[in-house]
Amino acid sequence: MICNRSLHNSFHKDVKLKFHLCILISLIFCFFIQNSTNASDLINKEPIIFTSDEVISDENNNVIKARGNVEILYGNNILRADSVNYNEIQDILIATGNVSLLEPNGNVLFSEYTEISGDFKSGIIKNLRIRLSDNARIAAIFGRRTNGNRTEMINAVYSPCNGCGNLNENNPLWQVKAKKVVHNQEKKQLEYYNSWMEMAGVPVMYLPYFTHPDPSVKRKSGFLTPSTGTSTYLGTTITTPYFYAISPSKDLTLTPTLTSKENALISGKYRQHFGSGEIDSTISATYDTDNEFRGHIDSFGKFDIDEKWRWGFNAHRAADDTYLRLYNFRSSRTLTSRAYIEGFGTKNYLLFDAYAFQGTSIDDDSGTTPLIAPAISYSAVGEPNSYGTRPSWEASTVVMTRSDGTDTRRISIRGQLSRPFVSKYGEIFNLSGNLNGDLYHVNNLQRTTKDESFNGLSYRINPKLEGEWRLPLAKKKGSISENLEPRVAITLSPYGGNPNTIPNEDSIDFEFDDTNLFGNNIFTGYDKIEGGPRASYGLKWGLIGDEGGYTGIFIGQRYRLKADSTFATGSGLDENLSDYVARLNISPNNYLDILYRTRLDKDNFSPQRNEFQTNLGPDALKLSANYIFFSPQNDQFLGREELSGSLLTKLNRNWSSKLLGRYDMKDNGDLRNFSINLNYECECFLFSTSFNREFFQDRDIKPSNTILFKLSFKTLGDVKTNL
Repeated sequence: MICNRSLHNSFHKDVKLKFHLCILISLIFCFFIQNSTNASDLINKEPIIFTSDEVISDENNNVIKARGNVEILYGNNILRADSVNYNEIQDILIATGNVSLLEPNGNVLFSEYTEISGDFKSGIIKNLRIRLSDNARIAAIFGRRTNGNRTEMINAVYSPCNGCGNLNENNPLWQVKAKKVVHNQEKKQLEYYNSWMEMAGVPVMYLPYFTHPDPSVKRKSGFLTPSTGTSTYLGTTITTPYFYAISPSKDLTLTPTLTSKENALISGKYRQHFGSGEIDSTISATYDTDNEFRGHIDSFGKFDIDEKWRWGFNAHRAADDTYLRLYNFRSSRTLTSRAYIEGFGTKNYLLFDAYAFQGTSIDDDSGTTPLIAPAISYSAVGEPNSYGTRPSWEASTVVMTRSDGTDTRRISIRGQLSRPFVSKYGEIFNLSGNLNGDLYHVNNLQRTTKDESFNGLSYRINPKLEGEWRLPLAKKKGSISENLEPRVAITLSPYGGNPNTIPNEDSIDFEFDDTNLFGNNIFTGYDKIEGGPRASYGLKWGLIGDEGGYTGIFIGQRYRLKADSTFATGSGLDENLSDYVARLNISPNNYLDILYRTRLDKDNFSPQRNEFQTNLGPDALKLSANYIFFSPQNDQFLGREELSGSLLTKLNRNWSSKLLGRYDMKDNGDLRNFSINLNYECECFLFSTSFNREFFQDRDIKPSNTILFKLSFKTLGDVKTNL
């Protein structure tokens, strides 16, 4: 038993105070003794911590009276009041004046008069007010608490709105009034009987009975908010999801969708966490009006085997090319499925991989789409020797098969020795030697220089020496630091290395820019290599402010002893001197951020590639814009010019709007998509409306307009409509 008193009234004598305290301790102790049948019952009683300004004992009526700043702690309950009377015989506490009761779940009950049992499990409360743990509020004329887990409230009002659009204190933005509200803490839900919803004090909906989870519930089985909509292909749609909380670590959401133009669709989403991993899978299925099956799977999983090893998978497949877009599932031009096992060492890494692809474009051919299994790669970095030279190496093998086309098997080994050092003048040097070897076995490889296909083995060995020099220079003037850094890299390697007996599977696409100017191989994969002596050089200049602002410029170029036919015309690398690549960053503060990257023709400085990104303005009015331009390179790539942007405005802390668009500037130009939305959000309510226009066309996918209307009564649910 723990008893703690703080008595502050100076007119009481110390002897009298001690006498009253002893009486209070004795009475409470005796109460627990008389209700205990053995010593273990007493031990199991919760300790009580009691404080007040004054204590009075009424021995004739077996009542102890506490006055002034009364606080009683019982278990995880805290009762505060101006005064508390404890009736020993009835085991009842009567609290009056500024009464508050903090419960273990975080709820706080307020009133002016409360009767509660000694174990805090039962009682009555007049003019009850409750602030739930999520800051929602309940007010009632009368409340009754039973068994410590059920609170019944008469003539009650519920609202989570705390100033959000409230007309006045009595009329929040929305509230639910009911003849009776029951907080069933065993079921963890609030139950409303004979209720109606009001918005701004105006009744808008009558509900004879409904329930919703209390704040302690993170998830619960039941129907989710239904949604309706229309589309050109499906017509009017009605969707009613059902959420099934199987256990704390797994759940299932089943979503049937009825349509006016097509047959019903059923989809399911299953999630499970295993402690060492997780699964998140979505599947769907339907039959169209021609009785053709349509469906998809989109699944993800990742699992830790131990501290160094893990495995995972992704599965993304569709029954046909346009299904995902028509039914508004996640889609992309290529659907990728993957399974892998990977291991992490201190300075090494091992990966076992397998890939399957599904193209969704009209010109994709499943026969020429490869299956990759297995793909194995290993990389490691060694310790530097006494001279500071550090070895590193990597090995890779891949098997790529097709039902119609080239089959490829490759083994690659890369080894490198590097030696960085800094001169006494601050120059940074890095010398490296590389030896690369590749072995290929191919079937049915169509060569560009000959009509017949190639079947058999081919190999290459490519040694390479590289030296790099940098000189970082810096000076400080006031609050600004100025940096200047020239950089030169020279690479020596034999010419060639790309015979027509080696297929190009992983190095088809590359873009010459400032990010790969100093790379030892400008191609991203293994199949193509860059040969011949060459030098890359560039200059970087920048200003850095003490407050974090930054402005920087970089320009560079590559020189080759002779032109290399490996690079296509228009790539910027097909002649001795490459095009210029440059980058400009301007970010003086949080309200302006500009990135400009370009590739300029080496002869006339005409732009061959432009990329412009900017974010301008504060959060209240922020403009984002992106511009991309690529010049035509060949018959397959005819160039691209596109402008996209968004404008976000916050009118105040509740209202915001967003405008987005994408415009194709090539040839006659065409608007690709456009959308605008308006939002109102506060702690208890969300209103959102948007208009979206899509101009995309692909077989049975047609241009469409979508209007979305969404109302969210937070803590209750959403109302969504798509038109």
